Amino acid sequence: MSGHATRSGEGGQAVLERIQMSVLPIAGKHTSSTLPTTSTPSMERQDVNITSKQKKCIGKEISNTQRVWTSLVSGAIAGALAKTTIAPLDRTKINFQISKQPYSARAAIGFLTTAMRTEGLLSLWRGNSATMVRIVPYSAVQFTAHEQWKRILNINGTEREKPWASFLAGALAGVTSQTMTYPLDLMRARMAVTLKAEYKTLRQAFWRMYKEEGILASYRGFTATILGAIPYAGCSFFIYDMLRNLLSVYTVTIPGFSTSLICGGIAGMVGQTSSYPLDIVRRRMQTSAIKGQHYHTITSTILKIYT
Repeated sequence: MSGHATRSGEGGQAVLERIQMSVLPIAGKHTSSTLPTTSTPSMERQDVNITSKQKKCIGKEISNTQRVWTSLVSGAIAGALAKTTIAPLDRTKINFQISKQPYSARAAIGFLTTAMRTEGLLSLWRGNSATMVRIVPYSAVQFTAHEQWKRILNINGTEREKPWASFLAGALAGVTSQTMTYPLDLMRARMAVTLKAEYKTLRQAFWRMYKEEGILASYRGFTATILGAIPYAGCSFFIYDMLRNLLSVYTVTIPGFSTSLICGGIAGMVGQTSSYPLDIVRRRMQTSAIKGQHYHTITSTILKIYT
């Protein structure tokens, strides 16, 4: 289940680049750093569809402020589209993560059909409002932070020369975005595993949590989340950029939308696999209070899961 969700989620990177091409016109070597910078005579001769507005902008330098705004807007849109698409799969994944029931395709289909029968079709998107409130700033911050960390670390499409720096930029982007939006992630998980009668609105859910558990409850599972974000975001961004750059070098062509989706899927699977055990730990810690359980530390949570 996580594999399907991850492939769709990381496909948001491909959506992001398509949006960026619309928001930010092509500007020679100053285009977004997610595009390959390697140039060959064959590539220079390649026909590329460029609009009249983009032709006027070729050769103009793009300021860092423009890059920031472009990444914020396109990242937010890409994240919202990707997460809305996979919301039913994401809710199913979270429910299996916090239960002892072993995953199987039959069990997953059973969960989805039961939810539709008892609560209606829209119940598959339960918690998506919390997801949207979180994912819009999360994706905007993540992609913007990634671009800025790459600029700080002086990475300009040369991931093969500085792989550690490319991984570090992705990891720092993940940590930055998770830190700024974590309470929303926690509440998204809680709304995904409860009935509508328990948490009717996002505002009510936060009020109830603060009243019953205190304000510190909004950061329960934060350490596990950050530890998981480092390999997840680091691997995802590094592998995605590396695959696109390799394709641009060996195929002498700019990867298209479908190719970017495939690269994003591969990067997402590697990133999710590397951090999945910690993902289970954080979900258990985030939802333990509403299940009448107590997971206070990473170590105790791991012991309760595997013993």
